[in-house]
Amino acid sequence: MQLGIIGLPMVGKTTIFQLLTKTNEKTSNQAKANTAIAKIPDNRIDFLSKLYKPKKTTYAQLEIVDIPGLISGTNKGAAVFLDSVRKADALLQVVRAFDDEDVPAVTDEINPIKDIDSINYELLLADLDLVEKRIERINENKKKNQMQKELSLLEKLKETLSNETPLLSVELDEEEKLIVDNYQFLTTKPMFWCLNIGEDDLLSKDYPYSRDVLEYAKEKGIPIVELSASIEKEIAELDEDEKNSFLEELGIDESGVVKIARGMYERLGLISFFTVGDDEVKAWTVEKGTVAKKAAGKIHSDIERGFIRAEVVEYDDLYEWGSMNALKEKGLFRLEGKEYIVKDGDVIHFRFNV
Repeated sequence: MQLGIIGLPMVGKTTIFQLLTKTNEKTSNQAKANTAIAKIPDNRIDFLSKLYKPKKTTYAQLEIVDIPGLISGTNKGAAVFLDSVRKADALLQVVRAFDDEDVPAVTDEINPIKDIDSINYELLLADLDLVEKRIERINENKKKNQMQKELSLLEKLKETLSNETPLLSVELDEEEKLIVDNYQFLTTKPMFWCLNIGEDDLLSKDYPYSRDVLEYAKEKGIPIVELSASIEKEIAELDEDEKNSFLEELGIDESGVVKIARGMYERLGLISFFTVGDDEVKAWTVEKGTVAKKAAGKIHSDIERGFIRAEVVEYDDLYEWGSMNALKEKGLFRLEGKEYIVKDGDVIHFRFNV
């Protein structure tokens, strides 16, 4: 799964990318997109690692792409921007709400809602252009009568886009979903907003447009995280004890970057199950609704092919009782078949034979 970070230039987009991926890679407005892997912070993995003291601990991971900033209304970098967005599975839009004379705003004003709309308008236009061209090709096709289902759907999508509404909001049946998936539309992608605010504003939460932006996110049904990229950079340089003290001083329970990482993981419809042992404690990423046999295949195809059963305990039970033996005594150790739907936080040992 790939998360694309988008936004106008000079909004802190690349800083967020660096914080998420712990790299120093930089991009420019018209350069190629940069890609790196982000670790998904998870307190459950931390606990399991302390419990089992493995040789290796592996967190869930997500591929992150820093997509070059787009200046709305121009062709600068448009091809790279749209192509990179099309490849992403979900989008994190970084929006500027901080004022800094040393970092001039590309639009000469700080207006988060206007910036959000300008980027989204470009995505809408790209989708509308694609739909109109496809409708035109179908109408010119001699086999048009065999393509009425697709044509009818495209007309519905065109109306939605003409009303400046993203395609993610359109209700589709299973056949229509298959048709839409072939197009790689931009406005069908799950969106998450990151509001980059000033250091002082992080505590007061009282900055220009603050209420308007939060209401706008609620109206659109889009998750939003407020953070200060400059403070996040300070947090990233501290050791664990200093980090906790600093967060406490700020009155923050966890950093904004952690909230983004977990939030996007959930927004993509992903969950983690865990395998544990002396050699390794590892989080495995699967989509919600994945059955046990399919989940086993994430570890190795042989385990899926020779699947016998899954030995399952819930993380919360293991956290409470502290050992597998205690869970067995309490009757909290389960055997599940191949159709068992894996739940977030399941600790699983797969039995197989090939």
